[in-house]
Formats: sequence, C-alpha cells, structure tokens
Amino acid sequence: MRIADKTVEQFLDKSGKVSTDQLAQLKDQEKNEKRPLQDIVISNNILSENELTKLYAEAVDVPFVELNPKEVKRDVLKLLPERIARQYNAVVFDVDEDGINYVAMADPDDVQALNFLQKQLGNNMRVHVATESQIKAALDAYRGNIEGELTKVVSSDEIASDEEEETVEVDENDLKEDSPIAQTVNLIIEYGVKASASDIHIEPRDKYVVIRYRIDGMLREANKLPKRILNALVSRIKILANLKIDEHRAPQDGRFKIEVGSQVYALRVSTLPIVDGEKVVMRILNESTKASTFEELGFWGIALNTLRQAVVQPNGMILVTGPTGSGKSTTLFSILSMLNTPSVNISTIEDPVEYRIPGVNQTQVNPIAGMTFANGLRSLLRQDPNIIMVGEVRDGETADLAVQAALTGHLVFSTLHTSDAATSLPRLLDMGIEPFLISSTIRAVVAQRLVRRLCPDCREKYAPDNGMLNRLRSAFNLPDEKDLSRIHDLEEQALKDGVGNTDGDKSSLSDLSSSVKGIDRLFKAHEDGCNSCNHTGYKGRIGIYEVLENTIEVQKAIINNTTNEDLESMAIRSGMVEMRLDGFIKALRGQTTVEEVMRVTSSS
Repeated sequence: MRIADKTVEQFLDKSGKVSTDQLAQLKDQEKNEKRPLQDIVISNNILSENELTKLYAEAVDVPFVELNPKEVKRDVLKLLPERIARQYNAVVFDVDEDGINYVAMADPDDVQALNFLQKQLGNNMRVHVATESQIKAALDAYRGNIEGELTKVVSSDEIASDEEEETVEVDENDLKEDSPIAQTVNLIIEYGVKASASDIHIEPRDKYVVIRYRIDGMLREANKLPKRILNALVSRIKILANLKIDEHRAPQDGRFKIEVGSQVYALRVSTLPIVDGEKVVMRILNESTKASTFEELGFWGIALNTLRQAVVQPNGMILVTGPTGSGKSTTLFSILSMLNTPSVNISTIEDPVEYRIPGVNQTQVNPIAGMTFANGLRSLLRQDPNIIMVGEVRDGETADLAVQAALTGHLVFSTLHTSDAATSLPRLLDMGIEPFLISSTIRAVVAQRLVRRLCPDCREKYAPDNGMLNRLRSAFNLPDEKDLSRIHDLEEQALKDGVGNTDGDKSSLSDLSSSVKGIDRLFKAHEDGCNSCNHTGYKGRIGIYEVLENTIEVQKAIINNTTNEDLESMAIRSGMVEMRLDGFIKALRGQTTVEEVMRVTSSS
C-alpha cells in the first residue's frame, strides 16, 4: 500500500508526534534516501505500521482488521486461490453465517483487484484493510506443514529410511539458487521464523539428519532428512554465511540476512564437526524488532523503579546476571535503545553482536586479531563515550577496567554469569576488585530467567489441593496461608503496573487469583493447546527478575565482606522481590505456571 506523502503529513499532524522542524528533517531524509515518506516514518518509529494503516483506514472509511494468520482457518483461506491472493495482496480471513466473505487487503483503493476479487468471490464480500506484513504472514499460511513441504522438495526415493545411503559428495548443481537443496534450506529457515524459534539445529545422526527448533526455550524435533544430502545442505548454508565450504574439520562462525514476509532476519551460523558429520546451529535474530519497554519485559513495582532510576544516572555500573539463554542481551538491548539519543555516544564491545542498534557504535570481539573485551574496552575509553556496554565481565582485567570507567564519569553496563543478584558482588571481589570500589560504582544488579508464557486463549484455571499448597509454601517460602496479605499486595501492584500484558491478556483487579485469606486458584497449560499457540499451551516467554539496589546498608555490607546470603537478606528487607517470588506472582496472574518458575530457578 502506497500512501501519498501529503496524506502521511496529515496523519502526522493529526497524531501530534512531530514538530514542523522534525517534519522538515523527515522530508530531507526522504529526498536523500529516495524512499516514500511512509517508510521513513515507520523506520524512525514515529508511527508504527499498525498505527499508519489504522489512520489510512479511517481516512478511506474502510474497516481495519488486525490479522492473526494462526487464527485463519485453512478452508476459509483457500476460498481464494493462492496465486490470486499473492497477485492482489488479499486474503479471505472469515466467513459468517450468511455466507459473506470477509477479505483483508493491503490496498483497498486497487480497483482492478477489487473487480477481480468480486468476480472470484461474488457480491457477498466485505473488504477490510490490514497491514502489508500481516497480509504477507497470512499468505504464508497457504503452505502446509514443514514435513509435507520438504517431502515435495526432496524426492520421495531419498526420504530417510533404515537402509540409508552414505553421505554423497556435493555437486555444483546442488548449490544453485533454484536447486532442491537451496529450497530445502529456505524452507527450514522460513518455518523457524514462522514458529518463532530462536535457534535451528541441523544435526547429523547415523542414518539421517534431524531438524530441531528451539521454541520458547524448548527444543522440538520437526523432521528427518536423508543423510545423503547432509554435505550439500551444510555447504549451501556455508555459502550463505560466507564460510569455507571445503573446511570440515574445524568449527566456523558466520552470519547472513534473509527477508521473510516484511521482516528482515539475521541468522548467526555456527558449524561444528561431530562424529556423524557437521552439525549446524543457526540463531534467528529479528532485525526489525522494536525494543520492548521494561513493563513488556516483565519488570514491575520496586524492581521497575530501581532500574529506571539506575539507568538515568550519569555514571556507575549496572550488571545483568543469569545463565546463557536467560534474556540478558534482550534486557540490555531495551535499555540501550531507550538511552539512545543524538546527544549521547554509546559504544559497545560484544561477543557476538546479536542486536544491531542504529546510532550505537558496536564492536565485535576478535581474539585472533587481539580484540579482547579488555583491549576493546581500553580502546572504547579513548572514543569519548558517555555510555559503555561490555558484553561480559570474564576476568579481573576486564572487571577492573569497567570499574575504572564507571568511576571516571561513564555509565557502564555489563553481564555476569551468576545465579542471583547478590552473588555477583562477591564474584567481583573474587576477581580482585576492591570492596570500596564495588560499593561506590555499582548502581543496581539485575538477575533474571525466562519462563514460558501461558497462552491467554486456552490456559486453564485449577484449584490447588492441600498437598499442592504445602509444596508451594516449601518451594516459594510462602507465609502461612492465613497471612498472605503481602502476596496479595504484590500481585495487585503487578497488575496495576501492567507487567508483561499482551493483547490477549486482559486481566483485571476483579480477576486476582489470590486473596488475603489464601490461594484459591492457579493456572496451567491446556493439554491440547489451541491454534493460537500451535497446540503447545504456551505462547512466547516472559522474564522473571530480582533487582538489587545498592543502598547505603548494602554498601557497608560490601566493605565488610558480608556473605551473599546476608546481602540478599538485606536487600529483601529493603523491599527487593526475589526472583522466585516474582515468578510466583506472575504464575498467580496466569502468565506462567509454578512448574515453569520452579524449573528455571531450581539452581538459584
């Protein structure tokens, strides 16, 4: 859908989001980059694609619809043949009892498309406007499951069996853009994107190749391919990632980009020789992703206030701790995006650079070239930065440089691998940092984990029995059932802060699952799930956190070499909500389950 520049200007004026000077800058950018004004407005996050499309729908007096491809039934979708749907950028998304077809279009002003659709579907048609990205996502729903699609690409006589042939050598025809192998790689990636997977695993076994996806933190097997195509499959991925296709004995790392629908994804590729061949793991990073707010990440109450105050300090250090895969990079990405303004210089040293942030100077660690965290940090300090992000404090030298940077007027962010917030401070002592330096530079420590979010459309309520209540009291250190007023107050505070709310999660104060007297109900995943969550019962993930504020009491304790257990007790007395309790509050709200919280915090 192409919206005239004059119309976009009217929308901007109506929204009140830009001044006259800012509009002039946008027009200059449009002229320099030779892109439509609507694209400039969206890329600068002034109006989202959704907001712009809604304003356009109002202007042309056509109803707006927010499409969820997973909710569109395949038999309804196929009322319009795929070829026609793709040609005219339109999909049938619903049919009512009277047989009226509801059609979503990206451009309802396309008279030719309207005439053709009317001939195809008849006069009983109601047109709606949807965003182009949602239309493209709905068009992808024409495809069946991954197994069926891959079976079409890989000939039937090659499908894996108990009598699998040996791996064959790569033919140059296998690596062409339109070859079955290239199509197979594209399908594997596209289905990973559609399933919201974070990683794709291509794993050789004795007689076949397994394709697995990590979705919401859990690995799921999707398909098995013939072992004979392994070398061609790996070589195709290596070509995309600009790796050496003739190197099979050493690990390699690379990166490439792909466009799926209207979104751009970066795939970080890692190859590793194993006994049965070369294994490939591809990390999927959505480069079109907009940074989440603290509330969307799952912060609330005193943790939210502590973090907000810490990130606006002119200097000092903020640490984010947790194991690999706990969402530390996402939290830092959100913080840096929030602080990223033209008036500050933000520089990072990372391994690897996962999220690209426009306007931020990001450096990749390269030990072979001598670019370690310590050496990179030394160089960054000569680049006149206001804010520094060090991907990880791994040794005493990096820790000392980061603390010195925080002392000399810089705001420093970094990560540590510790199980909770309090443990990170003694960990710095172990690295040789003086206690008085730690107490004077640390502003806050965030510890976090990721738990699977319950699908709001199909989650189920249940009343815990006495045995369950006893297990909960033991696992979460809950007070006696007669004195749960603090739990109730915390849950109410989380609800008021709108923590982690999604469009499908419309909890209200009247729907609190705890009371002052006791816990009357909890939530669990539906056994069979629904279409919205791909029949898993879970949809996405949410963080659980504890944020330790460096209060005067904590500073004195650090100088006196107090144990991490005592530090944690002090922080809790000051109001810190420990990570497991934060997870329990979110379980009471129906955002996750107590089993999920216990699973990810069992070692903390």
